[in-house]
Amino acid sequence: MTSTNARRLLRGTVAATVLAGGLLLGAAPAGAAVPTGISTGISTGITAAAPAALPVVLPAATGPQGPAGPGAPEGPAGVDVTVNGINGTDGKPSQSITIIIAMTVLSVAPALLLLTTSFTKILVVLGLTRNALGLTGTPPNQVLAGLALFLTMFIMAPTFTAINDIAIQPYLKGEKTATVAFDEGSKPLKEFMLKQTRQEELALMTKAAKRDLPATRADVPLTTLVPAFALSELRSAFIIGFVIFIPFLVIDIVVSAALMSLGMMMLPPVTVSLPFKLLLFVLVDGWGLIIKALVSSYPG
Repeated sequence: MTSTNARRLLRGTVAATVLAGGLLLGAAPAGAAVPTGISTGISTGITAAAPAALPVVLPAATGPQGPAGPGAPEGPAGVDVTVNGINGTDGKPSQSITIIIAMTVLSVAPALLLLTTSFTKILVVLGLTRNALGLTGTPPNQVLAGLALFLTMFIMAPTFTAINDIAIQPYLKGEKTATVAFDEGSKPLKEFMLKQTRQEELALMTKAAKRDLPATRADVPLTTLVPAFALSELRSAFIIGFVIFIPFLVIDIVVSAALMSLGMMMLPPVTVSLPFKLLLFVLVDGWGLIIKALVSSYPG
């Protein structure tokens, strides 16, 4: 019995060693059948010789890991990026925003000059005066436009000063936002235009826009007031031009009648009347009277 048990223990030990080596090296595939003699020897040998079997621990298979994706960028500590960030640390608008606003104003400056100031009326009156004298290119257009521009600056100086004091400077100092500065800065300009706009033009533009009539003139929106003001300025300019044309037209009629009575049919009346019109215009100080009338038509 002793020799038989020894042989069984030896066979069980050998079989267990072979099986464990196969498991560690991956030689024994899962589900492979074990011979009956070896299985019996293993069970007998383990039961007789080994009181407790040591567990077989296989190392975990670890492969190469893929690269990690990029993380979210972290902003500087203590900085909160919001819409109000366009202003500087002291609340004033940044230099880039100021430049953008200045470029925008310069791009729409011609339209603002023509439709919201006295420039159009002055230029039209000066052009009609030149046509009444019978001069086609004298003074040139550049001279008339320059004179109209400087007269506009003179007339609009109080309005521009008020806009600068209550809107532009507070905005640049950071005391007012852009929206508040625009609303308050448009009030002096709106007040100036309302003084020069007739009620008929306001009613016409309000009806054209299909809006209800405002309770007061101060409630008229800019989208209605600006075209109404332009129409009123053109109407006033044509009335002044008509008054200027009358004395020169009388001179042309007198000269034409004189030439007809003298039988000078081939002599153009304009050639004879032009010196008389120039003489009359200089004697009465025509340019001074016209400029004085234009400036006085805009109450301060």
